[in-house]
Amino acid sequence: MNGYSDADEEEIFRKENFDVNTLEDEIRIDSLCQRLLRLFYIDLAEEGRQPAEAGHLAWGADYFLREFLIPDRRENIFAPRPGRVRQFAGNWYIIKNLEPNMEELGNILQGIGAFYEYARKIGKVGEEVVEDVRRDCAELDFYRRRIDSFWEIEGDGYSTWEQECSLKNQDKGQR
Repeated sequence: MNGYSDADEEEIFRKENFDVNTLEDEIRIDSLCQRLLRLFYIDLAEEGRQPAEAGHLAWGADYFLREFLIPDRRENIFAPRPGRVRQFAGNWYIIKNLEPNMEELGNILQGIGAFYEYARKIGKVGEEVVEDVRRDCAELDFYRRRIDSFWEIEGDGYSTWEQECSLKNQDKGQR
């Protein structure tokens, strides 16, 4: 149905094919991600999701992977560092959008969670990654507070706001 044999998919979507070391890697991985996200969408549809719902979930995953994880953090999508979803939702999403809001962020987080469940289903990530993603996706009150407090920043208050969920800490969003 998707034009690839199981052997082709296994070869194309090997974990090491998603390591980001150069700009050429980033471009190649972006293309691989598009292909993988189409398969994710198809899988959601085959599970009985309505096309609009499957599309929203795939879009949320796409935004996280192709706007944040690959180009900004330069990480393998199958090996995100613990806390990356928290950094994305609690900082990056807020500062990179003109009007960050919980409705949109909530939809994105649902897509991220569904994608990593799919990645586990196809054997690309383990339960530890899924649990970390699931935990971070569930912190909606924290993200709501982060968005609200962002709008309340005055003077030189940004650095204090940023430190609570810093992008500067490469290993992990603080808890």
